[in-house]
Amino acid sequence: MAVRLPIKCQPMPETRQRPATTGHRPIRAGGGIAPHWHDRHQIVYAGHGVLAVTTSAGTWVAPATTAIWIPAHTLHRHRAYGETTLHTIGLTENPLALTTPTALSVTPLLRELILTYTTEEEASEEWGRLRGVLLDQLRRSDQRPTYLPSGRDPRLVAVCAVLQANPADGRTLVELGRLVGASERTLSRLCKSELGMTFPQWRIQLRLQQALIGLAEGESVTRVAHRTGWASASAFIDSFRRAFGHTPGSRRA
Repeated sequence: MAVRLPIKCQPMPETRQRPATTGHRPIRAGGGIAPHWHDRHQIVYAGHGVLAVTTSAGTWVAPATTAIWIPAHTLHRHRAYGETTLHTIGLTENPLALTTPTALSVTPLLRELILTYTTEEEASEEWGRLRGVLLDQLRRSDQRPTYLPSGRDPRLVAVCAVLQANPADGRTLVELGRLVGASERTLSRLCKSELGMTFPQWRIQLRLQQALIGLAEGESVTRVAHRTGWASASAFIDSFRRAFGHTPGSRRA
């Protein structure tokens, strides 16, 4: 049986600055961009495939219905799942006043604006008008639940690693606590203080992230559902719809 490597958020070395350019480029499946930072804010969007953006705080996974806002001077790296087309927009404006990386909902209109804006010549009059409409649409964007935070306490890190290696692992926090030498109460406290969410919430986020990756890599909905820990394909579809606003099948289409 093939083993899927978990998404892990390791400390990233300081690297050279890259310009926050506007444009698009293909990234092969499994490829990515090494850790870097920009002096301007950036929007990154996968027109095709699924993109993971990782910082020292955690990982954001974005399908084609989601864009990632990356504030200026944030060290981050990218990884593509499935053949991916990366669209990037560099901005001096901060229309949502966001100070941390954030996943934003991409409506059909915003998608077309991003795709067009990143392929037009900057000097054109149309490009300038598109920019104004794009900023207006960004101000209306809702945040999406695609963020998986990382812990710092070794016991919590060990628990997270177990589930990252096997998202379908259904052991309770009590059982996982015995494995790492911590009580349920201690681990629950660490989840809230270091992850900013409860243990069940984090596990759901992990499973949703792994589901997005599996779908991008061509797995069937049923296979993804069972591998990531849902009791049935219908339960997975329902959870996916509540989280992302559409079904797994429509995302693939």
